[in-house]
Amino acid sequence: MAGYKFDFSPVIKGYEEIALGLLVTVELTAVTTVCGFVLSLAAGYGGISRVKLLRAICVGYIEAFRNTPLLVQLFFIYFGLSSMGLRLSPTSGATIALSINMGAYCGDILRAGLTATPRGQIEAGLSLGLSRLKVFWLVMIVPALQRVYPALSSQIVLIMLGTSVASQIGADELTSMGGLIQSRHFRSFEVYLVLGAIYLVLALSFRSLLAEIGRRWVYRP
Repeated sequence: MAGYKFDFSPVIKGYEEIALGLLVTVELTAVTTVCGFVLSLAAGYGGISRVKLLRAICVGYIEAFRNTPLLVQLFFIYFGLSSMGLRLSPTSGATIALSINMGAYCGDILRAGLTATPRGQIEAGLSLGLSRLKVFWLVMIVPALQRVYPALSSQIVLIMLGTSVASQIGADELTSMGGLIQSRHFRSFEVYLVLGAIYLVLALSFRSLLAEIGRRWVYRP
């Protein structure tokens, strides 16, 4: 470090690329959260199903994607499907891979929350004349979400940080844009210091947003 001269001018000049990367990262996180949550509902509920085949499929999906690297999953979906003739854009491939990955992790979290729901509460809801859909949502999903919401929130933040792997297939997210600036100016320390600071701010912002969502809608009386 002796004699090293810091120069953040390349990062400042590349603010438009960084802003684009930041926007793509936020968009990837938002779409992945929605798609991943839908998948997790199906996987979590299927994982406690009395139908053995459905339960085996959901548990298999959860275990397969929880126990393999996200980067390998991304390459499999983007390059593997492409070799079979299904060509995806980098952003689409990243969205699919991240959504499937999040669905597996959050599905396991929801499965644990659903397992904690007493069978008697479900039977009580049905005996009161509630439809099976209302019992599923009001008696099973809502209480389960309240139990596991902190873990789900942490997983959303982790998947936001995980969007950085999309740079490996050329998606224009934050890490990829930082890499372009670094390759032109060779100021690795400055570029990745700024990127790290941006990711830190993003993570803290997402945690605050998710905490507010929890207070307003998840834990409301």
